[in-house]
Amino acid sequence: MNWINSIFRGTKKLPPFDLSQLKVDMHSHLIPGIDDGSKSIDDTIAMLAKFESLGFSKVITTPHIMHDYFRNTPEIIRGGLEKVREEIQRSGLTIQFEAAAEYYFDETLLEKLEKREPLLTFGDKYLLFEFSFHVEPSNIEKLFFELITQGYKPVLAHFERYEFLHGSIEKAKEWRAKGINIQLNYNSLVGHYGPNVLKQARLLVDSSELDFVSTDCHRMEHLMILEKHITDPYFHKLGELNLKNTSLI
Repeated sequence: MNWINSIFRGTKKLPPFDLSQLKVDMHSHLIPGIDDGSKSIDDTIAMLAKFESLGFSKVITTPHIMHDYFRNTPEIIRGGLEKVREEIQRSGLTIQFEAAAEYYFDETLLEKLEKREPLLTFGDKYLLFEFSFHVEPSNIEKLFFELITQGYKPVLAHFERYEFLHGSIEKAKEWRAKGINIQLNYNSLVGHYGPNVLKQARLLVDSSELDFVSTDCHRMEHLMILEKHITDPYFHKLGELNLKNTSLI
């Protein structure tokens, strides 16, 4: 991947960034067998052990809720949470483990809001949601209005990965002014999702237009990539921002 080599050629070598500064990871897919994340409880425990060794105090996992693919419910997610917690206790890990959800913005999310169905949140009523990566959805402003008027604190997952936003972070500024929180994936900063995502991620960090950073961990590979690149200067820049991860402890 020559474009990665060209981007990082000449980058100053720094000591490893101390991930314990941020304490909490609030976007991952670690409940086994219910979405495209962990495949087994053994995989989950191995990943949580890695989270702990990297310095995290808490993981808030966020299984997909997506009508056409992952029809998870609060009951399914809470049931999976308890099973993982039981295994954590048996394994001797000390990391805290909680669960919310990552809601895909389709017609069913607006229906849930219109019906005032209780949605899964983390921390102080933060609600994680995502868009299609390729096509800008309609009714974005309606979604924001419904979430905020119902008392949720919306968090847009991995802002840097939406192709229809690439090249500008003006929407991040505009939406944050309206009360929308912006979340960035760590591995976007090291080229894991491609050069356009990397550029957008760096723009967010350089402008301080973000609120949360997270692994979006689906499998051990994501944590290994993070560990491999932990000396990257942009990880150190994250430590200089007023991120909200630490408020979730």
